[in-house]
Amino acid sequence: MVLIAVFGAALLVAVLVSGLAARTVLSTSLLFLLAGALVSDGFLGLIHIAPDDPIVVMTADLALFTVLFTDGMHVSFPALRGAWRSPARALGLGMPLAFAGMAVVTHFLVGLNWTTSLLVGAVLAPTDPVFASAIVGRKEVPARLRQLLNVESGLNDGLALPVVLVLIAAAGPTSPTAESSLGVIGLELLGGLALGVVLPLLVNLLVRVPLLGAEAKLQPLLPLATGVILYAACHLTGANPYLAAFSAGAVLASVSPESKAAFEPLGEALAELSKFAALLVFGALLTPRLFGDLSIGGYVAVVLAIVLIRPASLLISLLRSRIDRREQLVAAWFGPKGFASVVYGLLVLQAGIPEGEQAYTLIAVCIAFSIALHSSSDVPVARLFRVEDLVPIPDDQDESARPDTPAPTPARPADSVPARRAADTHVPATKEI
Repeated sequence: MVLIAVFGAALLVAVLVSGLAARTVLSTSLLFLLAGALVSDGFLGLIHIAPDDPIVVMTADLALFTVLFTDGMHVSFPALRGAWRSPARALGLGMPLAFAGMAVVTHFLVGLNWTTSLLVGAVLAPTDPVFASAIVGRKEVPARLRQLLNVESGLNDGLALPVVLVLIAAAGPTSPTAESSLGVIGLELLGGLALGVVLPLLVNLLVRVPLLGAEAKLQPLLPLATGVILYAACHLTGANPYLAAFSAGAVLASVSPESKAAFEPLGEALAELSKFAALLVFGALLTPRLFGDLSIGGYVAVVLAIVLIRPASLLISLLRSRIDRREQLVAAWFGPKGFASVVYGLLVLQAGIPEGEQAYTLIAVCIAFSIALHSSSDVPVARLFRVEDLVPIPDDQDESARPDTPAPTPARPADSVPARRAADTHVPATKEI
């Protein structure tokens, strides 16, 4: 109950300051992270949470599933076919370079073995633009930059997941609950993809049966019911829920656009709440002891991961691209680690591999620093594109409107999930499958 009370208080404060956060370095995401840290054992001691507690695993699991399900529903295959080159460069070259660079830095500065170092690189490779909402959520920012960040982050979670699972198996898990068979891991991924494709198609067929169909006020609950069934089915069958979530969202949006439109406001609210809850719980794990356990070399590795490895890898991948230099620099800076990295880091810890605790400490500190830096710097960087007021993400028709056409200014949190609403012109994040 204390945790629920803290969440409610933090949510109230976040809503009240969201207008200010939209114009300043104040971040609602960082607020939840700090609230969790404040009430944890390291400070006030109001709640007692360990990384292996069920509430941590469940909160992170639900948050990533929800975000990926709603992100998948915003996938626009026609738009992706029309502007795939820059995201393909970022995913095909930039992501492997960041992965390898982080592995090298981890091995030589932290002293982890090569397998575990590669695992750290894979966990920290995915990005999440939810902490750069002033960039991806403003129409004044060039559409190709927003699209690059959203498509990259929307797909790199899924690309990193198989690598993370394989490297966990290769590192030799000792936990009885950890799965070490590559064959089983492959079946889990295939099972998740199959469920994510088949279940939405079956639901769509049911809707088309004569005498069946949802009335208008209940129509948003149809995708929600699909997601709930999918989540339970994945955990009951052992299928991978994250791959299932993203693929189900994409399929549902493709076969039933009306369901996507009806579910969008509800889906965004659910993703927003789950994101805040995950940040609060994750913040409770950020105790002084955790930061004290990281070596000097580990802190150097964290700094290099944020200010050098990600920027350099993306800039290399975008050489001779059509994106101008300023946009390249902005995209290179905004490589924040989000929910996928949190969940994958917990998987590393729970697998029981020999150097799992050291790897998790490095991962957790890097995520915390990334959230603090990127969620607080998006508004100042957005000023480079003459972003002054909170502007909603435009629909397709708004993109083609004249630049001087005024846009409405609704009140919504600066770090909200609508920052990932790429309408139908780009694929939203999230992250982080």
